Amino acid sequence: MTGTIENPILNSPYEQPDRYYEIGPQGPTGEIKDGRRPSESFIPIAITKKGKAQFQQGAFDFDATGERREKNTLINEIRRDIAKWRRGGDYAGVTPITRKLLQHWADSKRENRVIFAQREAAETAIFLTEVAGRTHGYTDWRKRLEPQNKAHNDALPRAALKMATGSGKTVVMAMLIAWQTLNKVQSPRDARFTNRFLIVAPGITIRDRLRVLLPEDPENYYDLRDLIPTDLKGGLEHARIVITNYHAFQLKDAKEIRGVAKNTRLLLKGDRKEDAFRETPQAMVSRVLRDLGTDKQQIVVFNDEAHHCYQDRPIPAGEKLDADEKNANEEARVWFKGLQAIAKHVGIKQVFDLSATPFYLKGSGYNEGYIFPWTVSDFSLMDAIESGIVKVPRTPVNDDADHELVTYLRLWDFVGDKLPKRAAKGKVDHWLPPPELEGALRSLHRSYEKAFAHWESELKQYGETPPVFIVVCPNTVVSKLVYDWIAGEQVTEDGEVIAHKPGNLALLSNVVDGQPLPRPRTILIDSAQLESGEGMKADFKQAAGAEIAAFKAEYRRRNPGADVEKITDDELLREVMNTVGKKDKLGEQVRCVVSVSMLTEGWDANTVTHILGVRAFRSQLLCEQVVGRGLRRRSYAVNDDGHFEAEYANVYGIPFQFISSDKPIKDPLPPKPVQQVAALEGREHLRITFPKLTGYRVELPDEEIWLDLDAATVFEIGPNTVPRWVEMQGVVGSGERERGEDRVYRPKEVAFALAKRVLDTNFNTVDDKRPWLFPRLVGMCKDWIEQRVFLADGYDLGYLMTITEAQAEAAEKVWDAITRLADRRGRLRPMLNRFDPQGSTGDVDFPTRKATVPTEKSEVSHVTLDGKDGNTWEQLLAAELELNPNVVAYVKNDHLGFTIPYVHKGRTHSYFPDFLVRLKRSEDEEFDRTLIVEVSGSQKSPGPTQAKATTARDSWCASVNNHGGFGRWGYVEMTNPLEFKTRLAEAIQLLYDDAPIIGDPDLLDFQTESLRSARGA
Repeated sequence: MTGTIENPILNSPYEQPDRYYEIGPQGPTGEIKDGRRPSESFIPIAITKKGKAQFQQGAFDFDATGERREKNTLINEIRRDIAKWRRGGDYAGVTPITRKLLQHWADSKRENRVIFAQREAAETAIFLTEVAGRTHGYTDWRKRLEPQNKAHNDALPRAALKMATGSGKTVVMAMLIAWQTLNKVQSPRDARFTNRFLIVAPGITIRDRLRVLLPEDPENYYDLRDLIPTDLKGGLEHARIVITNYHAFQLKDAKEIRGVAKNTRLLLKGDRKEDAFRETPQAMVSRVLRDLGTDKQQIVVFNDEAHHCYQDRPIPAGEKLDADEKNANEEARVWFKGLQAIAKHVGIKQVFDLSATPFYLKGSGYNEGYIFPWTVSDFSLMDAIESGIVKVPRTPVNDDADHELVTYLRLWDFVGDKLPKRAAKGKVDHWLPPPELEGALRSLHRSYEKAFAHWESELKQYGETPPVFIVVCPNTVVSKLVYDWIAGEQVTEDGEVIAHKPGNLALLSNVVDGQPLPRPRTILIDSAQLESGEGMKADFKQAAGAEIAAFKAEYRRRNPGADVEKITDDELLREVMNTVGKKDKLGEQVRCVVSVSMLTEGWDANTVTHILGVRAFRSQLLCEQVVGRGLRRRSYAVNDDGHFEAEYANVYGIPFQFISSDKPIKDPLPPKPVQQVAALEGREHLRITFPKLTGYRVELPDEEIWLDLDAATVFEIGPNTVPRWVEMQGVVGSGERERGEDRVYRPKEVAFALAKRVLDTNFNTVDDKRPWLFPRLVGMCKDWIEQRVFLADGYDLGYLMTITEAQAEAAEKVWDAITRLADRRGRLRPMLNRFDPQGSTGDVDFPTRKATVPTEKSEVSHVTLDGKDGNTWEQLLAAELELNPNVVAYVKNDHLGFTIPYVHKGRTHSYFPDFLVRLKRSEDEEFDRTLIVEVSGSQKSPGPTQAKATTARDSWCASVNNHGGFGRWGYVEMTNPLEFKTRLAEAIQLLYDDAPIIGDPDLLDFQTESLRSARGA
């Protein structure tokens, strides 16, 4: 390292990185280079012996791990093609659904923006599927992948997306599921797409956390991250998703053979090649995929933490594998063979591998750290650091010890041979850690004290949880010793607890003033045991006995009446581990996690500030995996430059050199308080409903229609119709009288039913639906009922609603009385979203950090104000809406899903007006009038304002008003806050008068006095 760098964050998290720090022979130089950092990997090389190197390595070598840098040519070339394709935002060669999704994700005006790392990974997958080799000017990169997959993956179609830990792999999976599903729904015969997905995780924690990919989950990412435009959301219900861990691919034994001795089983098997008592691969596939149904579509597979899934190759003679390497290979075989079986029996369209480290592991038959050659995109840890997406791992770079190594950077070199490899035969009392380990623990704790003080003074008031210190140990023996030293321990005599000894690190001790805390600050975790789902070993349960008891007591306190004994100890500890740093959860107040081996992948605490590695690290791969557990950011508030403030994780014992800094740390911006904006129970009478349009169409009807009542015959309802009541009696016994239906039907209800039957029978066909005729037919049927239906005394219109044959006869009478005349005037019709044709204020429920104003006349609790510090104009208008007596209800169009599609410069856009206002009904009207209000203030972006306004009034309002099923709509712009009151009153009166505020008179199907005057008639 040739110098220190004050601020490592160079780029916006939401845009393609365009600057990066140069890395020279000694690490980052501090020089900033323009452009995108090239993708490169660290390739293992033989470690040179100090002072005896035979040649000078030209590339930068890691002295701790013996690796060199090598550029990833395929990734860099694909990246350049995608950057060209992305430019301009038109995304040539994709389907309209895909384009709409890509533009939605890239929208810079969204409150909940998609970070660039997520966009790039999703864009790469989409580009390779829809564009590469299909669109002129773009190489078919699939031809480069096919030989690699043939050589490494038995021809499974794999593509790996490399993303730094904490950059949002789960969000990318959600984006790709939405892309595939919505396209399949739109184009069922397009073989590029499917709506069947299998998501495979390496363990229980990740499997459970991936429930956010299920559209029905209350915390699903599609809604939480606003990944799908509102008008497309309905199509997502067609997605069929199975989430499992790779252990499900293991072939299970039949119930009949369980418990049978091994030799007996061999005798039963005899000479048969197949074991009749073990599940076949095909049966396993049926079991795993049973929730996907029997559809013959191929599936898309997502491998999360995909570096655990590979096809290993024979180990060179003389090379031995240790137990961990053998286990890793065995697990990889189970995962890989499971995919092979699915490909054979069901068919796999594509496998997307997601990992921060898609590299071969040691013992796989390949060099450890060799990047999967089917990796197609890369957002590296350095990219993530320079974009502020993750914390910066800060490692020791110097100290005053009298030797050449930096002590707390290379900790294992000093303590590895002094730590136990196995449990002692007798009890270990008064264990003292090696001096370098104790020094590292105390040094890191002093740093932790500063982070803790910052939390207490700045973050605790916002409900944030305390910072977290993690320690990674090599085995259960060392982890228990370190745990007791940090957290304290019980002092026993003759098997009884006589005292509690406090831990050596005050803020992390579970014993205070001689008494154990009811909620432990420090926990001991063996994540490998917890992840297997097979239960914890007895020795570990004994070691963690005190914390298990404490958390059971806490569980009882939080869940009165719950049967805590039904919860297994490992389920309880897994819950604690997975909720570290999460408010209102069992693990919320945990400050320190002492882990056996690595913390589980998928552990997503974002409050880690300090990491201590007490184990050997032989590669940058392992370094990155361990450090990655502590890199998730706490705050996502941007500063005035549109960048995140730098956050840091101090790392000891892991020889992982990145950007180091001895400059004072700028405190991260405290998060603004979150306001929940939602539809309130009890305000349903203030609900506003609205249509969801995808566009407009002009139709030229063949004929005009009207009702000729003079030619219509009378329709009589009286004694000659079906009986109104029935009396029943047997030969003996009491009788029963069935009195018929008590309900009285209003003429308009009957007119609606008759009009629907006339429309369906005489106008609608499979390819030509004419809903715009419905309002006209309702009026005709109402006139026919009033003037041509005769009701005898005691009879009512219920006969036409309860007797189908009578209703059909009446509809024929109406049709016979309709006269038709040719008329070629064009008519504007709305194109309703076929998946989701109607929205309402009742669906609003979202958190926001925007400024808000509480409401009275709205079903939605608050008006959110746009702009950095709110929007005074919007606030003024909301106040006027609350006071105006003609306003029944209103809502701010935020997370409402109300959009107006419009075209500008040949491209389709979505316009989001500011408010919807429902008016008080006139006495003689049975439909609602709704005013669309745009506040055109100085804070608005300059955009195609005229195209928006014209489309809103003359296309959207005209087509919806022609439809007739959504009431009457008008559009107005408010441009001067001093005139809001008078302008609002004027617009309301114009809407009541059916003035041209409701649309171009030449495009409307109906006529009023105001419209005739506007046309000059």
